[in-house]
Amino acid sequence: MSELRSIVRGVGGYLPERVMTNDEMSKIVDTSDEWIQQRTGIKQRHIAAEGELTSDLAVAAARKALDAAGLGIEGIDLVIVATTTPDMTFPATAAIVQQKLGMHHGAAFDLQAVCSGFVYAVATADSQLKNGLGKRALVIGAETSSRILDWTDRTTCVLFGDGAGAMVLELAEKDAEDRGILASSLRSDGHHWNKLYTDGGPSSTMSIGHIRMEGKEVFKHAVGNITDVVRDVFEKTGTTVDDLDWFVPHQANKRIIDGAGVKLGIPPEKVVLTVDRHANTSAASVPLALSVAVEDGRIKKGDLVMLEAMGGGFTWGASLIRW
Repeated sequence: MSELRSIVRGVGGYLPERVMTNDEMSKIVDTSDEWIQQRTGIKQRHIAAEGELTSDLAVAAARKALDAAGLGIEGIDLVIVATTTPDMTFPATAAIVQQKLGMHHGAAFDLQAVCSGFVYAVATADSQLKNGLGKRALVIGAETSSRILDWTDRTTCVLFGDGAGAMVLELAEKDAEDRGILASSLRSDGHHWNKLYTDGGPSSTMSIGHIRMEGKEVFKHAVGNITDVVRDVFEKTGTTVDDLDWFVPHQANKRIIDGAGVKLGIPPEKVVLTVDRHANTSAASVPLALSVAVEDGRIKKGDLVMLEAMGGGFTWGASLIRW
């Protein structure tokens, strides 16, 4: 029996039109462009317009990914939306995306792993396809994080932005180039939930709450956790850093990205960095960075690409893909 691979057919990204610069942030809270850039690498973020929902961002990114794949929605069997900011408590935002794309068949569900959501969703879609639950999956990371920010808390409100990214995966027999998702590694440790969380929820406060974070604690765990899963994926695949063409990390903080790169021995020129232009878009950040690097020609067919992310929970994960 032939070995199967989930191959990337196309990616796409979407950012809301409204751009909020660091200088504009300094008029809202006590901060400055210099302070934000020095500590995070962020220069600006995009903010969803009034009435623009997470599902709208997801649909815009999905259409770009489908166009890149040369497919219509009728060719998709599964829709997974990774998000922390769903349109509603229920139904799943994925179901709303399915409806907005005109899809009546297949299955759709949301996945919640905060900033690790897209990497978790890629691994989940890969597993679902390999287990016969479809031929093609539309995997989306989409967030309107601005809706859960405390705009008086300068330690968090400067860090996040809105956006969406999408990927089309197709199940195929392993080819001579060994394209597709080669391996994934997922981790979580709920003992750290109170280091990055929202102070509300339907069951606890009957409200959505705001993002709260112990920044130093998150930073302390981030580099070690990231390197843990990346090394696990290298071990699973028998590959090394030297084989890697591109490292596409969660775009949360340039200092974390730089720290992980140094610890793993990944040269800066192999790291895709987009946090400066859209800040931390949670589950959307990895596919947004991917879409930029594919569109500008950096990521090409045959390249070995490592995705990684860490988010609240704590959750963290990595996936290695032969493009």
